[in-house]
Amino acid sequence: MRAALLQMTAGVDPAANAATLVAAVAEARAAGADMLFTPEMSGCLDRDRQRSQGALRPEAEDMVLAAVREAAREAGLWVQLGSLATLDVASGKRRNRAYLIDDQGAIRAHYDKMHLFDVDLPSGESWRESASYLGGEGPVLAQTPWGGLGLSICYDLRFPELYRRLSDAGAGIIAIPAAFTVPTGEAHWHVLMRARAIENAMFVVAAAQTGTHEDGRATYGHSLVVDPWGTVLLDAGTAPDLHIVDLPLERIDEVRARIPVLRHRRAIDAASVTVQP
Repeated sequence: MRAALLQMTAGVDPAANAATLVAAVAEARAAGADMLFTPEMSGCLDRDRQRSQGALRPEAEDMVLAAVREAAREAGLWVQLGSLATLDVASGKRRNRAYLIDDQGAIRAHYDKMHLFDVDLPSGESWRESASYLGGEGPVLAQTPWGGLGLSICYDLRFPELYRRLSDAGAGIIAIPAAFTVPTGEAHWHVLMRARAIENAMFVVAAAQTGTHEDGRATYGHSLVVDPWGTVLLDAGTAPDLHIVDLPLERIDEVRARIPVLRHRRAIDAASVTVQP
């Protein structure tokens, strides 16, 4: 499988971001890619909730999603659209939703971010995703011509049980689109991505936001592709760009035969833990 990863510095204008995404689809297709992976919040990255509310639309009316679907159809390219903020009409809240779009422009799967980032950082940054977003209800595994693709988003990375469930369900590749902060990226990004790949013997594909954005935030970049052995096949650094990398999918079976962690797993319930004095 030949993957294209778009590392971008998304702004507050959905139309401008859509143009970047459409251009990336065409460039990825020209490079012979099978699937394009884009970052979390590819359509609009804006921490000003009042301003971003004006760009928010229900899924059926989202112009970024429509533009990417049409570009995928024209190019004959699969796209894992990292995520978009869409409006849940019933609750009035947003969903941080990832999409898998096939080469006919059809939505094959979607996933809502399960774990919401509510934290106060030592840098002074404060994030309360749950104030605006609904959390997803469960994991999603999508079927592709290259096998099972597990969907996740950014902060999900820190919850290994999610990836265990996806690998048990048949995932050989996991998408982890992100908009990681710089301090947490410097401390944890590489080690967590490699850990998720190693402990599940699967490919991790993580397209990331990078640089200083219009809303003032800074994101870490370093879009990664990690193979099932934990080898980093791509580290995109910090510049916005499109990157092409080949995934030798036979490595999944090779590594799982060498260290059969999936077969050796045992179901462990918290109630079964023996607490000794």
